[in-house]
Amino acid sequence: MDLSSAEPGLLAWLAAGFHGGMGYMAAHGLKRARPAELVPGTVRVISARMNYLPPDTSPGWQALEWQRLGSPQQAAVSVYARGRDYHKVLRARLQSLATQIEQAAGPFGHRVFTDSAPVLEVELASRSGLGWRGKHTLALAREAGSTFFLGEIYVDLPLAVSVPEAGHCGRCTACMAVCPTQAIVAPYQLDARRCISYLTIEHEGPIPESLRSLMGNRIYGCDDCQLTCPWNKFAQPSVLVDFEARSPWAGVGLRELWQWSELQFLQRTEGSPIRRIGYQRWRRNLAVALGNACAAGVETALIRADLLAAHAAADELVREHIAWAIAQGPA
Repeated sequence: MDLSSAEPGLLAWLAAGFHGGMGYMAAHGLKRARPAELVPGTVRVISARMNYLPPDTSPGWQALEWQRLGSPQQAAVSVYARGRDYHKVLRARLQSLATQIEQAAGPFGHRVFTDSAPVLEVELASRSGLGWRGKHTLALAREAGSTFFLGEIYVDLPLAVSVPEAGHCGRCTACMAVCPTQAIVAPYQLDARRCISYLTIEHEGPIPESLRSLMGNRIYGCDDCQLTCPWNKFAQPSVLVDFEARSPWAGVGLRELWQWSELQFLQRTEGSPIRRIGYQRWRRNLAVALGNACAAGVETALIRADLLAAHAAADELVREHIAWAIAQGPA
């Protein structure tokens, strides 16, 4: 599996520092583009995708998401994170697929991955014919938009090579224009340090003050570039109950979430990808969103009272964001 043509772009992205605090990206280096170094003996990679929109998603779902983003007191959680943790779901289904292949072709060496190892997932998906890399850097498909997860099976079987999918973004730059923090710095180039998904999920320290007001009510992830993408009119709901939106992610207020204790956070995010950020980053994200609600003049007095009540007991990271949030809005 030769991905050598992808190596210069990967090295340039790392050299620019666009990976932010994700040190593991640099630590793994070119192993991402060299499957046989990650799993010795690998000859081919089987790439797969799995839709994640909740099964009950109806046409026009993007309008509902924009409405949520336009309600400062509501919490906005990325659509993919409202159901069961996709790592567990997709990994199990990939392993089941590998078992079926083994039954048909005999024993073979393999390993399954889904967002869990140094793998160039979008590059592999593009080369496999599953779609193409959009200007927002996500994989896009004619019949499915971009609302799907990717996974891979590294195999030692000399399978036939698929025909790559050509790009179909044309002159469209809607994803670049809509990004709240202008994180898509050029077509096909994302500066993770400005990306709200990175800031709310991967980033461990304080959120840069210059970006806080741009985050709105987004407390876990960001879907704006997908909501505006014309290809997502073809997005398909999942057939899996695993991706049904769990309570309360279909619609909940920021103040309600702010009242959760750490135990409640752990209980209510069990089996959810949200749990991985931990309670402190959760509170940090909520504090920023509450500050933005204050700035919008929504429930300002009540929110400030909630924030003040939590200030003394908060750790240094959360306390900094509480202080910033209290200072937002009218005096």
